[in-house]
Amino acid sequence: MDPIVERLKVSYADGVGEDRLSALPDDLLIRILVLVDDAAEAAQTSILASRWRRLWALLPELRFYYIEHHGIGAALAAHEAPDLTLLIAITEDASPESLSAWLHVAARSLSGYIHVEVRREAETQAEERGAIDLPCFEKATYVVLNLGSLGLALPSSGVFARLKELQLIGIRLQGQSGLDDLLSPQRCPSLESLRVGDARGLDSINIHSETLVRVELLDLVRLQELTVMAPALIRLKVSNCFTDTLNPELSVANISAPQLTSLDWMNYYHPNSIQLDNVINLESLGIQLYILDGDDEAFENDHYGMTLLRRYVDIRSLDLMISYPKDICTVPYLMEHMPRFPYVTLVALGVVGYGHSFGSSLFAVLRSCTGVKELDLDFVPEIQLEISSLQLQN
Repeated sequence: MDPIVERLKVSYADGVGEDRLSALPDDLLIRILVLVDDAAEAAQTSILASRWRRLWALLPELRFYYIEHHGIGAALAAHEAPDLTLLIAITEDASPESLSAWLHVAARSLSGYIHVEVRREAETQAEERGAIDLPCFEKATYVVLNLGSLGLALPSSGVFARLKELQLIGIRLQGQSGLDDLLSPQRCPSLESLRVGDARGLDSINIHSETLVRVELLDLVRLQELTVMAPALIRLKVSNCFTDTLNPELSVANISAPQLTSLDWMNYYHPNSIQLDNVINLESLGIQLYILDGDDEAFENDHYGMTLLRRYVDIRSLDLMISYPKDICTVPYLMEHMPRFPYVTLVALGVVGYGHSFGSSLFAVLRSCTGVKELDLDFVPEIQLEISSLQLQN
């Protein structure tokens, strides 16, 4: 039996039959059950006395950790609270049909935060399992979905009127309605933060928003076109996207964000196809460089990367990811051509070294940033880079 329930039983025994706890008002008992932090354990208190039998169904917050996904649907169907302010559900290998059913039930009363995470043993036959039918969460403020590469069909109608933050991770987009339509000001008029990662079925993204202040696009390995028109945008991170390294000029990005202060562009950079319009207030810049790599595209990326760095020499923070190849080649060492950054006080340097010495690259960075007060070194395991390369081939 759950230890919390056991302690409550003991407390009754100590009171010689007097149930003082049950005499408390409902709102106080509900606050106590919220502290249990697990909906299944809170429901077990129903066995204590008839007074407790339906209290768990009035909880404004429900958390489900690794219970059978069918049980989540049953619990939501029995839930009686008029407003559900928080729903967290972490489950294993749930079916799209089951998820669709209880997500629609949750959408009727959810007025706050929802986090759904599906942890799956393997991705085999994920495309054959159908798609989760996402409802419109009209009153939700935060929606976080990490679906373990299951299919997801976005709603074709409805307004996410109060939605502030949207995270879509590990999804395979299906259905007729696209992400561009969902992100439109008409559908998400209050959206401030967007994070999309490891999403399949996305070759283009068009964002036009007056409210977005943060955007992160991660591991979108098939993305080829990106448009961001966001006058309020402050932070933009695009990492491991635009992965057609054989034809980087075919990737197109058009960024218009006059308030942007932080840009992480951890991809190949080609100035003819990556347009940064009205980006004039940048304070933090992150890029990726490929040192002493004999590949023509890598050398071209570093050459254009230096051009980008020279464009923003007034930044305060510099984030560099430096990747060495397994076999160093005799090519020009472009780190010697880094511009001076007189105002940079923070340098973050990530290194994929394959056992090579990186001291000369570090010294080149420090010579360019003479006002550094903080240095953050991160040694990235080579296996992470190899996994990314495998993703590009699939």
